[in-house]
Amino acid sequence: MPLRPPAPAPYVAPWWLPGGHLQTIYAALARPERPPPYRRESWSTPDGDFIEVDWTGDPGPGPVVVLFHGLEGSSRSPYAAAVMRAALTRGWCGVVPHFRGCGGRPNRLSRAYHSGDADEIDWILRRIAFLAGRPVCAVGVSLGGNALLKWLGRESGRAADVVRSVAAVCPPLDLSRSGPALGTGFNRIYSRHFLRTLKPKTLAKLRTFPGMFDARRVARASDFETFDDAYTAPAHGFADVHDYWRRASSKPDLPRIEVPTLILSARNDPFVPADCLPVPAEVSRHVTLEQPATGGHVGFVSGTFPGTLDWLTDRLFGFFDDGSPGEGGTATRWSRAR
Repeated sequence: MPLRPPAPAPYVAPWWLPGGHLQTIYAALARPERPPPYRRESWSTPDGDFIEVDWTGDPGPGPVVVLFHGLEGSSRSPYAAAVMRAALTRGWCGVVPHFRGCGGRPNRLSRAYHSGDADEIDWILRRIAFLAGRPVCAVGVSLGGNALLKWLGRESGRAADVVRSVAAVCPPLDLSRSGPALGTGFNRIYSRHFLRTLKPKTLAKLRTFPGMFDARRVARASDFETFDDAYTAPAHGFADVHDYWRRASSKPDLPRIEVPTLILSARNDPFVPADCLPVPAEVSRHVTLEQPATGGHVGFVSGTFPGTLDWLTDRLFGFFDDGSPGEGGTATRWSRAR
């Protein structure tokens, strides 16, 4: 029997970066990553819209990694730049598909994107796998991670024709818990940050689609419960915010996943309450759960000041290199807070 590589060292935040909020904010704002050179393509969507897709590396016979960004993210987000640069270093081809309206141009339709958009994930991944001529590896970060897991659970065994392994970083698996969490206490800072770009983009749609939603409710929204009820839910076919949060959450889909999948979630993530993270009994045998005590929301900065995202990229590509179930037919590992 071939020897399996040793388990990766668990993530521990550096001493100079204490607390979930600081770990979150520093990684997003104060630790910029220089993006690699991208080649941009514009793809038409099945419903007559378009998205922007950024490629890096040689699109030849080597491995391909696809990254789905988080809320209001892009190929220039620090985590995306770090993963794409790590792909180049390893000789992989990297792809960042932008959700609608996130590539620098407003999309054409009244809809945009949302946390449970498995249909969008499906056609994008199938097109990339077709272009690559083989299944690909996929990373989803935050919102992108939840949507990717939603697709994995829906497709079940069929997903193996498209992806060989998947990783989700800090996905909000239960939106009914994460949504309200972002509307309380210090977390309101994050809500205001995201709404600062979401609201103008949404209100601009009224010029093309007058009367589609209540502009005053959107303009006055100071939390995601209000914004999602006023725009996200009705624009994407949900009855209201609670219907959206319930149906878009990926946690109920985790037992149906049938490809090797890593779910990396920090237990001090301000966006995702630790008590709603899944336990091994709530996921399939193909899912690896890693829940380090620290890391914040998509933080995982490591090393001496000013730090790098090397631990995160090493963990992701290490899993892609060795993401198959271990002895006994299970790939589930669980790290509790220490």
